[in-house]
Amino acid sequence: MIRIGQSTDIHQLVEGRPLFLGGIEIPHTHGLLGHSDADVLLHAITEAIIGALGLGDIGAHFPDTDPQYKGIDSKVLLAHTILLAKSHGYIVGNVDSTVLAEQPKLRPHIEAMREIIAQLLEVDTTQVNVKATRGEKMGFVGRKEGMMAQAVVLMIKQEGYFQRAEKLL
Repeated sequence: MIRIGQSTDIHQLVEGRPLFLGGIEIPHTHGLLGHSDADVLLHAITEAIIGALGLGDIGAHFPDTDPQYKGIDSKVLLAHTILLAKSHGYIVGNVDSTVLAEQPKLRPHIEAMREIIAQLLEVDTTQVNVKATRGEKMGFVGRKEGMMAQAVVLMIKQEGYFQRAEKLL
C-alpha cells in the first residue's frame, strides 16, 4: 500500500534570526520567524509525512503553544516523524519539494540540504529532490517578506512492499 502526502509551510523573514533551510544554516541578513527554528522546508516535509499517514498536521504533533518546542531544531521534529511513520509500518519512497525564496540564492546549498534530508528520512539522496524558485518580485516572497516551501511525499507500507518484492523473486 502506498500513501501520498503534501504540505505547504510559510514563515516571515525577520532580522536578528539565523536562516535555517533543509537542515542547514545559510548565511543571510534575515532568518525565518517561528516558535521552532522555522525551517520551512523541513516543516513542509514533516507535515507531508504526517498527512500521508492520516494523522493530522504538524501543529497537532508539535504545538507552538508547548514550551518544549521553543527554538527546537526542525531536524528533531522530522526524525521524530520518521519514527512515527515506522511505528505505523511506513517508509519513505521519495520526497519532492520546492522552496520559494527571493533571496538568498539557494542553488549552492541544495545538495547539502538533500544529503541531510535523505539522512533524516533514512533513504538515498536519489529519493530526495529539492528545488528553489523566486517570487520574481511578486507577492510576499518577491517582496522578501517571507519564504514558503511545498513538499510531496510517497510513503510505502513496509510489509506490503517487501511481500511484493518477495513474490517477484
